[in-house]
Amino acid sequence: MASFGVGAEQEPLLGDHTPGSRGDIIETEEHYKSRWRSIRILYFTMFLSSVGFSIVIMSIWPYLQKIDQTADASFLGWVIATFSLGQMAASPLFGLWSNYRPRKEPLIVSIFISVAANCLYAYVHLPPSHNKYYMLVARGLVGFGAGNVAVIRSYIAGATSLQERTSAMANTSACQALGFILGPVFQTCFALIGEKGVTWDTIKLQINMYTAPVLLSVFLGILNIILILTILREHRVDDSGRQCKNINFEEVSTDEVQVPQGNIDQVAVVATNVLFFVVLFIFALFETIVTPLTMDMYAWTREQAVLYDGIILAALGVEAVIIFMGIKLVSKNLHNNSIPNTTFGEIIITLWKSPREDHNEGPTGCPFEQAWCLYTPMIHLAQFLIAAVLVGIGYPSCNVMSYTLYSKILGPKPQGVYMGWLTASGSAARILGPVFISQVYTAWGPRWAFSLVCGLVLLTITLLGVVYKRLIAFSVRHGGIQE
Repeated sequence: MASFGVGAEQEPLLGDHTPGSRGDIIETEEHYKSRWRSIRILYFTMFLSSVGFSIVIMSIWPYLQKIDQTADASFLGWVIATFSLGQMAASPLFGLWSNYRPRKEPLIVSIFISVAANCLYAYVHLPPSHNKYYMLVARGLVGFGAGNVAVIRSYIAGATSLQERTSAMANTSACQALGFILGPVFQTCFALIGEKGVTWDTIKLQINMYTAPVLLSVFLGILNIILILTILREHRVDDSGRQCKNINFEEVSTDEVQVPQGNIDQVAVVATNVLFFVVLFIFALFETIVTPLTMDMYAWTREQAVLYDGIILAALGVEAVIIFMGIKLVSKNLHNNSIPNTTFGEIIITLWKSPREDHNEGPTGCPFEQAWCLYTPMIHLAQFLIAAVLVGIGYPSCNVMSYTLYSKILGPKPQGVYMGWLTASGSAARILGPVFISQVYTAWGPRWAFSLVCGLVLLTITLLGVVYKRLIAFSVRHGGIQE
């Protein structure tokens, strides 16, 4: 019978553990290697799921303008939000599916849907009219396929011990966050192809700066399906690392143990969903507004906006890697639920960036249709870059903390449905964030938009303070492990 040592019992919820550190856990070498191969395949799947959202985020607006002249900034918000609407609808369904069937099934189906949707996106220029609605449908289906995030999180939470889970969930969050942030890097590279690109007349396929990213996603999606079919195996362990009986198992071991009983703290579950919603809301509105904002403020052309904004988000990707490396060092000395206070504070500083009063600088590049352009001075480039850096600090930190907290609050029971709801809350943020920022920005400008978000963040920090002491692991709450 394996058990935690004294040192492990005293580790905080977000203590520093190395993935694969088995300690005194009873496990064969073959089972250990198979388990971690499967987990790493899902790291890759998580990365691709996030890339599917962000790889076209910088080019959607200029592409939308090119294929359909009737599209405006408000419709842009709906195009971006429909990805998350699809994900929000699919996540609980895929999560429920994964609780009762092998996880390969929902994973393969979801990836196939994303591949098909990306193919549709590559052809939205062909119809003679209503092109913007075809793009809307394509992005919604890509989002539906991205509902597999709940399956990935549930699998990794169930396939790791409490010692391993911090690093495993942090790595998963890192892959997800890097996918969101580094997706525009691929777009930036493809911007060199230009708007015209080349045309494959036989199949009427245009390969240009707008379609090349989704064609890359199609290739990577097919590769991902092959890896899942050939490498992924079903594994599930309890908090001590012992194999547990589960309907998902392809083979049943004779030394399996039953899952411990106990009630999940629903207050902590709801609070974590709210916190995660705000984290995703802020980053979603930042990704949505960055292209229209820079085109309005700095008179960048469509190609310049795609290139320069892609470079900015690429730099944020490098920053995120540094943040992820620092999280484990910080978690050695801080209790896990203290860190979001810092990161939310940084986000407040980020958003409190109203334009400087400078009457000598006009609203360069800002269209007269937006009334606020007539009286709002230009946001200086240095201002914008500082805000971007602070978002790059707050988002990856909060993302890792939220998912790790949530998985440990839920404990060793099947987490498919609960992870589905957490993913759905993030998807709701990605729906409301783009719609909110596109509507408020178009009508009232950046000052009102960012000030309202600051008020939301202050309310969220208050909630965090109220539930702070309830954010503890399932095993700690029910006496299996001493805090």
